[in-house]
Amino acid sequence: MAVVILDGVSLHYGEQVLLENVNFSIQEKDRLCLVGRNGAGKSSLFKLLLKQNLPDGGVIRVSDGCRIAELPQTLPAADDRLVMDVVLSGKEQVGKWLHEYHELSLIAQTDAHMNKLERLQNDIEAQDGWVLQQKADAIIEKLNLPADKTMAELSGGWRRRVMLARALLSEPDLLLLDEPTNHLDIPAIEWLEGQLADFPGAVLFITHDRAFMERVAKQVIDLDRGSIYRYNGSDYEGLNAWREKRLEDEEKENALFDKRLVQEEKWIRQGVKARRTRNEGRVRALKAMRNERTARVDRQGNASFSMDAADKSGKLVLEAKGISFGFEDKKIVDNFSAVIQRGDRIGLLGVNGCGKSTLLRMFLDQLKPQSGSIRQGTKMEVAYFDQLRGDLDMEKTIVDNISEGRDFIDIAGGSKHVLSYLGDFLFSPARARTPLKALSGGEASRVMLAKLFSKPSNVLVLDEPTNDLDVETLEMLENLLMDYQGTLLVVSHDRSFLDNVVTSLLEFEGNGVVSEHVGGYSDWYARGHRLKDGEDDVVDREQEKTAEAKAPPSSEPNKSAKKLSYKLQRELDGLPGEIEKLETALESVQSLVAAADFYSQDNDYVTETLARVEEVRANLDATEERWLELEAMLDEG
Repeated sequence: MAVVILDGVSLHYGEQVLLENVNFSIQEKDRLCLVGRNGAGKSSLFKLLLKQNLPDGGVIRVSDGCRIAELPQTLPAADDRLVMDVVLSGKEQVGKWLHEYHELSLIAQTDAHMNKLERLQNDIEAQDGWVLQQKADAIIEKLNLPADKTMAELSGGWRRRVMLARALLSEPDLLLLDEPTNHLDIPAIEWLEGQLADFPGAVLFITHDRAFMERVAKQVIDLDRGSIYRYNGSDYEGLNAWREKRLEDEEKENALFDKRLVQEEKWIRQGVKARRTRNEGRVRALKAMRNERTARVDRQGNASFSMDAADKSGKLVLEAKGISFGFEDKKIVDNFSAVIQRGDRIGLLGVNGCGKSTLLRMFLDQLKPQSGSIRQGTKMEVAYFDQLRGDLDMEKTIVDNISEGRDFIDIAGGSKHVLSYLGDFLFSPARARTPLKALSGGEASRVMLAKLFSKPSNVLVLDEPTNDLDVETLEMLENLLMDYQGTLLVVSHDRSFLDNVVTSLLEFEGNGVVSEHVGGYSDWYARGHRLKDGEDDVVDREQEKTAEAKAPPSSEPNKSAKKLSYKLQRELDGLPGEIEKLETALESVQSLVAAADFYSQDNDYVTETLARVEEVRANLDATEERWLELEAMLDEG
């Protein structure tokens, strides 16, 4: 039985076609994943189903008594509402009664109070409200939600969990989930996968998380240029093959149509014969063909990312020795040591609130460890993607955010006008002049990527870069990162993304323990590792500042500098410059070897040049080892 039917539904925003004469139904217990480009109209379709917007044409039929609930993409407000009250609001009237009953029971003293309590109790019992309270308690326990905290006390990820609990408690016949994995950590995502497997109603969800799609969906709905296509399956590779075949068939049909149109246009230009009465039907058919061609919505191109690579960083990118950091009784990192070298590709893995972003900020020297030391290497050019998009001015237009006063962007050895550059990220000139506050979440993420890639880098730090991206854009990002020659540090809860772009993991095990693992997420998971879920203690910047101010002065390097002799200190001071010279010399001689005609030249020249490469490389390695040795003597002092 269908719970919702769309009959000839159309929706346009200006000249943009979101839905065009769509016929589509959702059956009981359907598990449908809705995919499509950012801006294709996925969230707009949700608004139609929720009756928040009206279609321009057609009819949406909802079965009698059908309850629809949603998990919106936007984060709920950080206000003074208690978590329990927000969850119970999923059953609005009963939730209000329960809230009033609990509030009144704490202050009830008069006969009037007791009479009202009795009335509330009767109303609650009539609607099985106490059962609802038990269900709310069970969901809150499963999601590890702090029932007595206010929304203002929770991080974004945990506020999103609250709204998920609210949607599940409402027990709808149709559950709409808009990017449900955004801001959720892996344990919460896995729990949600289990909940949706047992959910009694129908589920329609939007996601960029390919692993989540494959585990939850039974069918995929592709929203493409105003039309809806249904794929009977959820495997991502099969979906791609089906979509490519469909688009290939469409191109063939369009080519045949265009050929017939050219023939008819040639016929109409013959003049007199075309105006004979017996040919009027053919003329009308030609007009219809012209209208059909005009109405055709051409495919949007793929985003085309490229990066302006900076010169290579030093061999050593970063060394952490015995660093610790925490807030009051919560340890974020405890006595952690690691060496990150040029070309490493590292993913940071852990539950929300465990301190992944805090460790990144220490790596970037934005936050000082409370003990231990962090030393950065030479010639580092860092590009940082902030999941909070703090580098963007939401009041400014896209082009103003990217250009920073420039008309041209230097990229990949050339120069592009800023509007042309934004076109690579699927922003038309008109759209590029739109304020950021008017963009969808996916478009804002593309702006952030455009800003990130407009500057040269050899160290790329990405904090949750996949949120809100459509799958096609996500794949383009993955391809770019796989070809990236610099050092990569990435925080993500997207399991497929981690598998595709990193070669090792730093796992936050809890209580300050951070362990290193070789391989991607699937390798880590296959070895029996699992993330332990727990209540988020809300790691925020104010806590970081407070903890940083309490950092003991022993973490400052100046105290230990006195342990080196004058001669050794002079040597240490001169080594970074010597390393830079050797790196420049190595790049120079390597460029000779890379020349197309190098091996066709004189044999003695080839042999001498190759020997020179090895000599310079050996000197560079020895100089870097000496630098590490002297720095170690400082730390020991």
